[in-house]
Amino acid sequence: MDYYPNRIVCLTEETTELLYLIGEQDRIVGISGFTVRPKRAKKEKPKVSAFIDANIDGILALKPDLVIGFSDIQADIAQELIKKGPSNKLESLRVELYEKINRLGIGAQGLGGLTTVLDVKIKDYPTHAASLPVAIIPNCAANRHIHFRMPDDGPIKLKPPNLEVWPKGEWSPKETSTRVNLDILQKKDLENFTLGQSLLLSGKILTARDAAHKKLKELKDNNQPLPDGLDLKNRFIYYVGPVDPVGNEVIGPAGPTTSSRMDKYSSLMLEDYGVIGMIGKAERGKAALESIKKNKVVYLIAIGGAAYLISQAIKSSKLIAFPELGMEAIYEFEVKDMPVTLAANTDGDSLHEEGVKKWNAVLMKN
Repeated sequence: MDYYPNRIVCLTEETTELLYLIGEQDRIVGISGFTVRPKRAKKEKPKVSAFIDANIDGILALKPDLVIGFSDIQADIAQELIKKGPSNKLESLRVELYEKINRLGIGAQGLGGLTTVLDVKIKDYPTHAASLPVAIIPNCAANRHIHFRMPDDGPIKLKPPNLEVWPKGEWSPKETSTRVNLDILQKKDLENFTLGQSLLLSGKILTARDAAHKKLKELKDNNQPLPDGLDLKNRFIYYVGPVDPVGNEVIGPAGPTTSSRMDKYSSLMLEDYGVIGMIGKAERGKAALESIKKNKVVYLIAIGGAAYLISQAIKSSKLIAFPELGMEAIYEFEVKDMPVTLAANTDGDSLHEEGVKKWNAVLMKN
């Protein structure tokens, strides 16, 4: 069974052009009447939409398994398609879950918003009447999958992707962000940061994630000193396990890992070792927020899924402790304009909690 949609309706030229570029035009069953590129598309595919209007019945007659629109400009078209109703009970459940999840107001990165999931897929299979097994798998939008069938007459030869199709990985800092020099930052300065504030970090930070935290706890439990050269007092910790560099890179992709796994070490790191800032991904639990408030420190979030771009802000990398842990060893990074957002302030207020509350209230009114 093919993993990907086989019947796609493109309501905008850009997606039509992209699918032709990557050789997947056979999956397209309908296009926008404003499609110009590629020229052959207008001759080969039925036209089912303008820009803000569409032939709803014509789209449904094509029996698409995916309709791709253009931002909220075509939201009315999407709503009309939804109003036509699901064709079976499974599709009805899919639409119901999609709507209920988005009404939670969780949003992208868990910071609150109108869209929490882009789609819901349901797989069903026969089972005993007395059983009701259910599995829910949240799927990251940054999936990197390749699907192929292995032939029985020798090795498979895969065609390399056309890299010209992908946008260039370039980034420049937002000038309205607040620049912070970590090398001169004092703990009392942390009270000046506000929830949701965009910061650009420069200076030295230390890395540590699961394995390193476990090592640090073992040292503390056994009354042993930190390794030579490691001092955590008044430092910022970045929850990351960087990929090895390639060529002339300083470091490979270095995106944040999920911070909640380090929650159980919060008191250890903040009270015992004197860390004043943590950088990671996603929300913190109740215990971590209480420790943040008690110790008057901050928690920052880096952008999940942007590991390569974040690595461009890292100007040097030095191994500090626990080399046996490989990528989970403690490194010292020197960063320049590393983009982060203040997700928990010195009062223990959480951007993730406040954002969801705000958008949930908005959605409940509609």
